[in-house]
Amino acid sequence: MFKIGDKVVYPMHGAGVIEAIEEKEILGERQQYYVLRLPVGNMKVMVPTANGPNIGLRQVIGQEEVQKVFGILKDVSTQMPGNWNRRYRANLEKIKSGNIYEVAEVVRNLARREREKGLSSGEKRMLESARQILISELVLATEVEEDKARSMLEEMFA
Repeated sequence: MFKIGDKVVYPMHGAGVIEAIEEKEILGERQQYYVLRLPVGNMKVMVPTANGPNIGLRQVIGQEEVQKVFGILKDVSTQMPGNWNRRYRANLEKIKSGNIYEVAEVVRNLARREREKGLSSGEKRMLESARQILISELVLATEVEEDKARSMLEEMFA
């Protein structure tokens, strides 16, 4: 179980800080919730504490892992399916996993593909979503502002 002040990642939404643990009654059921403040987008999310492990709630990465993420971003892109639908589904699964390294792969591969061949509107949205998730975790892991994290990410592809 996490505690107030912990930096955690909520897959598909990004990283945040647990501001509170509250008991609420929703749809006639009382349960405890983590109240997360997500710095990117300044959003507040409530996650049932009992569901934390099931949905993949995890601690934010440390400095060593940040360097590994940067290594993945700089690495040569992996082979992606040529079929748009298969590629989209494979990338969506990686994002849903909540694994920072897989999210970094999606960002790297789609950013490179965008430069080389262009992306469909669906893949452009996916790239921006994956980028936001990655940036949100980098903001909390490196304790920099969102703009700085965004520019660090952009420098990887310059």
